[in-house]
Formats: sequence, structure tokens, C-alpha cells
Amino acid sequence: MVKLGQSSFRRILLSRILLLSVPVLLVGEYVTYRKARSTLLETARLNLTESAVRKAETIEQWSKSLKSNLIGASENSMLQSVEPKDYQKFIAQLGQRLPAQVDCLQLTNVQTNQVIASTCGQQPIQSLPPKFWPPVQQQQTLLDEKSVYISLSWPLQRQGKASSKKVASGAEDFPDASKEARDSQVSLVLSAPVYTRRGNTRQLSYALSLQSALPVQTSAPKGSLAGYTVAIDQDGTILAHPNINRVGRNIDAEADADRLKSILRRAMAGGQAFLHLFSFERNGVELLAGYAAIPSPSTRKENSKWIILAVSRLDYALSGLEEIQQVLFNLIVGLVAASIIATLYLSRDLARPLEKLRDYAQTVDTAEAPLAVPENFQIREFNQLSEALNSMVQRLRSWAGELEIATKEAQVANQLKNEFLGNISHELRTPLNGIIGFIQIVRDGYCDDRDEEMEFLQRAHDSSMQLLNIINDILDIAKIESGTFSLMLEVVDITQVLEDAIDLQAAQIEEKGLKLNLPPPHDPIIVHADPEKLKQVFLNVLSNAVKFTESGSISISVRLEARTNSGSFNGSGPENALAQPSERIGNNTQSDWVVVTIKDTGIGIDPEQQQKLFQPFVMADGSTTRKFGGNGLGLAISRRIMESMIGSITLHSAGVDQGTAVMISLPVNQQSSFYFHSPDLAKEKETFKSYE
Repeated sequence: MVKLGQSSFRRILLSRILLLSVPVLLVGEYVTYRKARSTLLETARLNLTESAVRKAETIEQWSKSLKSNLIGASENSMLQSVEPKDYQKFIAQLGQRLPAQVDCLQLTNVQTNQVIASTCGQQPIQSLPPKFWPPVQQQQTLLDEKSVYISLSWPLQRQGKASSKKVASGAEDFPDASKEARDSQVSLVLSAPVYTRRGNTRQLSYALSLQSALPVQTSAPKGSLAGYTVAIDQDGTILAHPNINRVGRNIDAEADADRLKSILRRAMAGGQAFLHLFSFERNGVELLAGYAAIPSPSTRKENSKWIILAVSRLDYALSGLEEIQQVLFNLIVGLVAASIIATLYLSRDLARPLEKLRDYAQTVDTAEAPLAVPENFQIREFNQLSEALNSMVQRLRSWAGELEIATKEAQVANQLKNEFLGNISHELRTPLNGIIGFIQIVRDGYCDDRDEEMEFLQRAHDSSMQLLNIINDILDIAKIESGTFSLMLEVVDITQVLEDAIDLQAAQIEEKGLKLNLPPPHDPIIVHADPEKLKQVFLNVLSNAVKFTESGSISISVRLEARTNSGSFNGSGPENALAQPSERIGNNTQSDWVVVTIKDTGIGIDPEQQQKLFQPFVMADGSTTRKFGGNGLGLAISRRIMESMIGSITLHSAGVDQGTAVMISLPVNQQSSFYFHSPDLAKEKETFKSYE
């Protein structure tokens, strides 16, 4: 029931939105305008600074090019071979080959100061200095830039009485490429000596001179960020300006003299930046100038520089603001209209996101559930709620997936342990039955003589040792799994430990008729290791090689490798890439490692099964009826032993019936021996590393 004083939701919403949105939009428009202006201004400053640098580089390259061309022309052999009457033709041809910026080219007799040949009349463009060049050129002496005499030609000097001609004060009135623009700028006049051969000497005869106006830009159209060019020497004399009447004046006579002097100081110090000029133009227009300095092309004095300015009117640099203002006005009108329209739909739009999230939450565990949580709402809180709901659903799914994986892993582990129990019962029963049988035969007196009795006792002893080895393996893996495995590290010769292990397996190798390829005699290689555990690793690998090789050979090699920071070995051979030690020793960038490779020609291993062999209870053939026997613990124990000694063991086989190679690696040249015992193997390794 409607009560007095109450208003509709839509009316309240409309009034509140308009009261809040319109001022906010106006403030936003102002802030945007100021930001756009500051961005355009910063862009203009950077562009004018870069333009000044480019203009300075252009003038510097122009000066060097003029000097290079003039020196090359003065040493042209044509000046030596043609007759004096043909000099005019040579000068005309030379003028066509030189850059277009060269306004005049003259050949002058240095003795009489008479113009011999010219492209711009007979009036000398430069008064030649007396005794500037040596009268005789030394043999094998080439001209360089120091041989070029340089002077400045001012536009008012060239025009003479014509200097009273009116020149517009605005930069935009001077097209860059016109003759008028070049005549309104200072020109560089360069002269180089021409030596001609007289007898056995080369004597100074002529001076080759050229005149070229500064390659400056005298116009800066609206919107251009290149700016027009102003050049000032280090004494403050204006060398180039769009207004000819200001060329040759000193900046002390300018209204903005202090700011111009500031530019000179900064540029002379190597600065490349920008500055605002407020009174450089007669009409008071604010200017923006970027500046850079170059070595003076007109003098050989050290630290003499020209300052090149790229100048643009501030309103020209910010001409894009007019379009931005129009866009902002249209935008504010559109936003106000859109706010009114949006208010009409807001009541429905506020409820719709909640309905979508509710529907998803109610159907997430059903077949009708959408694939993803609804998102991309216009209201931040709804998006946050959507993200939270999505995160919760993802966590639940992740936990379900992890639980499923853990269940499968537990099933696999249970299956492996069941297989292991079946295998180990077979492995335990076989030697135990043998022991019982041999002892019963001896006890019951069925032996014919003492030798046969000793033979049965020896077999019982061998079976008991086999049984003891199986029990030791089980105890070792139990200690490893519980973290109570211990080592006694000491300085040992790994080659001697290897020889001891080979001696223990020599009888079995000979019994199977296998060929044993041993490494050549090697100097002792000292490592820090537990000799008994290291021998156990060698015996495990050798035993497997003998067990799984029916015929062929077993090859053993020992080599030293250099290990780098990347953890790789700097060696060669296909097995080199497999010998990747799992740990580093200290912070050494490179250390020596010894790598023992035991390679057989046996049954090989499927590549997909190779990584599994280092897991406890896993064999390539897991059934109790397998042909070769074993308990699946040897390689797992060997890997943990090697890792505890900061070494590694890796295995590689090209495939079934392709043989197997096992690489055992240890660092050499360690410095101490000690015994450690820790319930945590990871902590044991960390302790070893920190001790080193």
C-alpha cells in the first residue's frame, strides 16, 4: 500500500543518479581535458627536443659533407690536367655534381685574388687570408679539414642595399626550399687550397671556394611538431631565423634574453631539452623550443658550439585540443542521456545478476549446470561474488581431482606392494628352501664324503648370503623411506672401490661366458663417499648387468667431466647428456666430476619403463614368474645412496634388446671427511652442501 511521502524506486534512482552523475561527468570532462592537454604538451616537448637533435645532426653532417666535397674537389686531378681556359667548364661541371645546397662555387688566384672561374659572377664570395696555406705542398701530404678556411656570410651583407626589402616576421611566411629562404639565412663560405705541379714541386696556385646557406626549416605549419629552425652561436649571435632582420643580432637585444641565455648555458653543458619562450616573438605569442648543441662548423676553436633550436608556437603544438574539446562535449551529452536510459533498466539489471548466480549455485551439481559461472557483470560486487563462487567451485573440483589422483596412486602403490610381497616371498622362499634342503642332506648323512658335505654346506652358505642381501635391501629401503638412512663419508679412491666390486662379480661374469671390457689403468680419483655404500651401488649395477646379459659383453669406463653452472657436462658422447648430477657443490661455477659408465649388451629396457625402475618395488617385469628374478629394490636404493653423497645415477637404453648403460657420477676433490646421520635425507644433503 502506497503511503504519503514515499516515492517510486525508479524516480528516486533517477534523481540520485542525475544529481551524482552530472557533476561527476563535468569534473571528469575537465580532468580529461587537462590530462589530454598535458599529454599533448609533453609530446610536443619531446618531439621538439628530438627535432632539435635531428636538425643539429643535419647541420653537422651538412658541414662535414661540404668540407669533404671541397677537399675532394680541390685535389681533383682535372685541375692539374686542364688548361686554365677550361677552368670555367670544370667549375660548372663540378657545381652540377655537388649537393643542391651549394649556392656558389669559385676558383680564385691566390696571388692576385682574381676570380678565375665562378658559377655566381665575378664578385669574390670570400676574402682569402694571407699566408693561411703553405706556398709549397709537401710530398705525400693530403689535405684535411684543418686545411679548409671557413667564414660566415651574413644575408644583409650579401643583399647590400637590397636589405631594406621587407621581410615578414612570421615563420610561416618562408618556404624552406625557396631561394628567398636560403638568402635570408647565414651562409657558410669554405675555401680549400689548390696546388699545381711546377717542376718537381707542388705550389699553391688557386683557392677553391664554395658558399652554402644553412639547411634550416623556416616554417612551422599548424599541427607540426618539427618546428622552425633558429641557430645561435656560443656568443649569442643569431645565425638563422625566419625573420632576416633578426639574423646577426645578439640575444641580449631580445625581450626573452634571460631564457635564451639559459638555453645557451644548458646546451653548452651538453643538455638536450626544451624551454618555453614568452617574448621571443614580437606579438607576444608563447613559443615552445627544443634545443641541442653541435661543434661550431665555422671555427676551429675548442669547445666552440652552435645551439640549434626547434621552435613552434604553443597553440600550434596543442592544435589537437580543439578536436578533443568537441569529442568531450559530445561525450558528456551522450553520457547524460545514457544515464537516464540506464536508470530505467537498472531495477531489472540489479536483480538479474543475483538470479543468474542463484540459478548456477542451485544447479552446479546437476547435469543442467552451465559450463562456467556467470560473470562480466557491470557491478563490481556482483563480479566479486561471481569470482568467489567460481573460486570455491574450482577448489572443490580441484580437491575432487586430487582425491581421485591420490586414490589411484594409493591403488597403484597397493598393487606394487602386493606384487612386491609376491616377489619377495618367492625370493625369500627360494634360498630358504635351498638352505633347508642342503642342511637336511648333511644332517641325515646322505653325503658320500667330506668334500660333498662341504659342497652342500657352501651352497647353504651362499643361499643364506643371498637371503641376507635381500633382507639388507629391505632394511635399507625401509630406512630410506623412514629417513633414518646414514652414511660414513671419507676420502676414497673411486677406482679402487670399482675394482673391488668388479672382483666380487668376476666369477659370475666368467661363469656366464661374458666378455668384460675394463678401463685402462687410471690415476687415483679421490672422492668423498661411503666406500661400502658406493661398492653396494657398483655391485647392484654390475649384478643387473650380469643378470640381464645372456651373451655379449660388459664394458666399464671411467672419465672426468667438467660441470658448469647450467648443470651440464662439457663432454661428448651420447651418454654425456644423461649424466646430469642432481645437486651442486657450494657456489663453484665449475668443478670436476668422475663418471663411471657400466654398459652391457643385454635385454635392454623399454624407454617408457626406464624412469619407473628407480622407484621402490618396481621392475621392468613385475610378475613372480619372470625369468631373471630380483626384488626391484637395487636401483631405488642406489639412487638414494648417490643422492645422499651429492652424486647421481642415470640409466639409458635405446630399447628392448639394445643393451643398457648406467652412469654413476660423483664430484671429485672434496676437502673433508665426516660422518652424518639425520632423520631427513633432504636435511642431510643440505647439511653437506652448507659444510662444503
